[in-house]
Amino acid sequence: MQPMIKRVQPQDYAFVLALNERNVEFLVPMDAAQLAFFAKTAKVFDVLYADGAPAAFLIALQGRGVDYDLCAYRWFADRYESFLYIDRVVVDEKRRGMGYARKLYRRVLDHAKEEGIGVVAAAIETIPYNEPSHRFHQKMGFYEVGEQTIRGGTVKVSFQIADVPKRMG
Repeated sequence: MQPMIKRVQPQDYAFVLALNERNVEFLVPMDAAQLAFFAKTAKVFDVLYADGAPAAFLIALQGRGVDYDLCAYRWFADRYESFLYIDRVVVDEKRRGMGYARKLYRRVLDHAKEEGIGVVAAAIETIPYNEPSHRFHQKMGFYEVGEQTIRGGTVKVSFQIADVPKRMG
């Protein structure tokens, strides 16, 4: 059975919160109120299902107009007129290495192309170093455009973008 991707639904919320919590060392924490904010305002909030069960999710915000006070999002909003910011992608530990993050990213890149958005953006931790994320983003065509030290100097992030080809016709 092929994986299926769909917009997050209320029945997915417990999965999203639990998976985010299990991976919080590389993510911003998320509670029910934050999840409700993303469900309402995220341009892309997709859940990938494999074998009928949720296996991964991705959240992306579009452009400058989102009232979101995360330093990485703000960094891109201060520098790019039009962008799609991937706030987080998380794959269940038992499902990693199956190409699910790639499928979710391709869907975001396709969405950006359809909407005429020229840049997809993400922030990847360099301290502590998140090697799997760096390798993945490089394979997906992302490259660094800036960096910043946050959380009182305990975390450093690499701001990266992937250029989206213009839609033909």
